[in-house]
Formats: sequence, structure tokens, C-alpha cells
Amino acid sequence: MKKYLCFVPLVLLFCVTVACQDKAARAELKQMKDQADVEKRNEELIRQMFNELDKANWDSYKGFFAPEFLYYLPSAASAPTKVEDMVEGVKIYFRAFPDLVHQIVELIPVKDKVILRFIARGTHKGELEGLPPTGNAMEVSSIEIFTIKDGKIIEERQEADMLGMMTQLGMELKPKEAKK
Repeated sequence: MKKYLCFVPLVLLFCVTVACQDKAARAELKQMKDQADVEKRNEELIRQMFNELDKANWDSYKGFFAPEFLYYLPSAASAPTKVEDMVEGVKIYFRAFPDLVHQIVELIPVKDKVILRFIARGTHKGELEGLPPTGNAMEVSSIEIFTIKDGKIIEERQEADMLGMMTQLGMELKPKEAKK
């Protein structure tokens, strides 16, 4: 009988240890599930934002951005743009390319960020920064990193192939004259 009495505390200790490990594993699993839910919501936010952008639904589009939003183009720009100025800049492109659409190629949510690669396509039917309409079709690729907080975009950093777009519109890149 005494042998069994020594065995009972060991069994209890084992059960407590297993229960604690199971509790920690459940907590870790819940944390991972919560993060996956946040990432899924962030991904959907960006998809919805681009859907409104392509419809030129400006009021709805602006609603995706937090008041403290900052936009960087190129991504290392030292002077970010606020949301109102960014939207006005986007409108310029929609006037120049009234059929402008964005095709999402890759969308990768990671913690509070969403990494996006898209291709924008349109036909140059309006003036763009002094360049008269050419009627040329253009296709430009872009990579963006969005930071999201409380369901709103607080930062956007973009790298876009603007040189490629301009050459598609007929612009030429010429080297500088060599100094003599």
C-alpha cells in the first residue's frame, strides 16, 4: 500500500505538468489564430480599398486611411505625403487614364503589414503632368507596403516603374552631353 501512496503524488505531479503545458499550448495557438485573423482582415482591407479605387469612388477610398496616414513615393522619400494630397495625385492619373485598373498579382499579409505587387493598366487619354494624350496603352508594375493599425492604413510605401510607364507613353531617355 505504501508503494501506491508514493506513486499517487508522482501521477498528480505528471497530470499538473501536462495540464500546464496544454494550457500554454492552447494560449499560443489562440495567439497564432488571432494573428492570422488580423492578417486576413488586413488583406481584405487592401482588396476592398483597390476595389473602391478602381471605381474612382473617392469618398469611400479615402475612408480606408487613418488621419495620421503618410505616403512615401519612392518608398525612401524623405517628405511623405498626407492622405488628401495622395488622393489628389491619384486623381491626376485617373484623369489621364480614365480606364485605369489595378490587377493584384501578389498580396502578402505579415503582422501589421500587407505587401502588395500589382499591375496598373490604362490608356493615355488625358494630359499627364504636361504630356498631352498619346492614346498609348500603358502597363506599370508597382510594389507597395502598407502598415495597418486598428483597421485603417497608417502608412504606404511604394516603388513603381514610372520610367517604364513614361517610355510606353513615348518619352525618350537621353544621356546628358559629355562635358568637354
